[in-house]
Amino acid sequence: MPRLLLFLLLAVCAAAQTPAAAEPPRTWIDKDTGHRVVRLTDEPDSASLYFNQNGFTADGKKLIYTTPEGISALDLAARTAKPVVKGRVRVIVTGRKSQKVYYTKDGAVFSTDVDSGETREIAKLPPRGSVTTVNADETLLAGTYIEGQGTDYNPNRPAQPQQLDQPRNKGEMMEQRLAARLPMALFLIDTRTGSTRVLHRATDWLNHLEFSPADPSLLMFCHEGPWHKVDRIWTIRTDGTQLTKIHTRTMAMEIFGHEFWSPDGKVIWYDLQTPRGEDFWLAGFEVQTGRRTWYHLQRNEWSIHFNVTRDGKLFCGDGGDPGQVAKAPDGQWIYLFRAELLQNRGIDDKSFVQPGVFRAEKLVNMAKHQYRLEPNVSFTPDEKWVVFRSNIFGPTYTFAVEVAKAAPGQQ
Repeated sequence: MPRLLLFLLLAVCAAAQTPAAAEPPRTWIDKDTGHRVVRLTDEPDSASLYFNQNGFTADGKKLIYTTPEGISALDLAARTAKPVVKGRVRVIVTGRKSQKVYYTKDGAVFSTDVDSGETREIAKLPPRGSVTTVNADETLLAGTYIEGQGTDYNPNRPAQPQQLDQPRNKGEMMEQRLAARLPMALFLIDTRTGSTRVLHRATDWLNHLEFSPADPSLLMFCHEGPWHKVDRIWTIRTDGTQLTKIHTRTMAMEIFGHEFWSPDGKVIWYDLQTPRGEDFWLAGFEVQTGRRTWYHLQRNEWSIHFNVTRDGKLFCGDGGDPGQVAKAPDGQWIYLFRAELLQNRGIDDKSFVQPGVFRAEKLVNMAKHQYRLEPNVSFTPDEKWVVFRSNIFGPTYTFAVEVAKAAPGQQ
């Protein structure tokens, strides 16, 4: 028998005898926190959405998640799932008014009703364009594209498959993209007619677009790049007016970002560090009043992403490993935070920042999680669970941890 054929036969036999990876447990009590954790998805490499993307249907009953085969929907009560969209797609967001999920595919933007399956092509995308958000009444989509013939550094361009892990060269890429100063257009698509119009032009790197969940005419976006080099957080009206910078740096190396809306659209929350990697806050800006509230965190409690319940009473965070900006020695946890404002015994000046602290509770031990995959926490609509993605068992799955502690003796 030829040596190559013998080698191939032995390799096939060895592969046949290798046991398949064990399926992760469906549910367990975290021995370090006392909270129940459940695995929501069955498909390896399935994942919940990015932390600022609404992943729940308007009726609050289903969770949208991605799989290698497309988009699926999980019935939160029955814990049963069904495919909604098949093929190589990029999820934009789930609508807040209808049961539709919005996504891009083959150079166009589509919507599909999660319940009926009805699908509609809304519009073709501009060359090298990407769309990342839909407004509160689902009449407008917003996205960006690079004008002219400049090199495309956009990591969200629709030709790419849904990427879960952060690239190892992300820092280098962000430096290069910022320095390129490529001309960009921030544009809108009318979901009813498919017509497009440019809302804003800049040579800043425009990214992280997110419409207010309550005000259909208010769009938040960022100047992307290394956070210590950009004035990141901005809002603009859909008629092009009221371009507003949300936070102004007051010290060297102060950074702020990973901004997100409160579910009622009243507050923009964001990670604030004064300075970078030393002192940690979750900062809030009330869009109507300009009032600012900063909640302080300990180094180990800093998280890559945060989120907040619909009633605004609880916050959550996804922690971080020692390689993140906080360099936390013990930060690999899913956290629950209870916000506590400090009593003001001094001058009552409405222009002052209102300081507070987060009282942290650990929900899930993430010591086995590889943080190149960001967990991206969010609360379920009933505010009883925190949803996150994780690779603690190897492949990525979506999990949820119960906010309330498990009863003594519960398994």
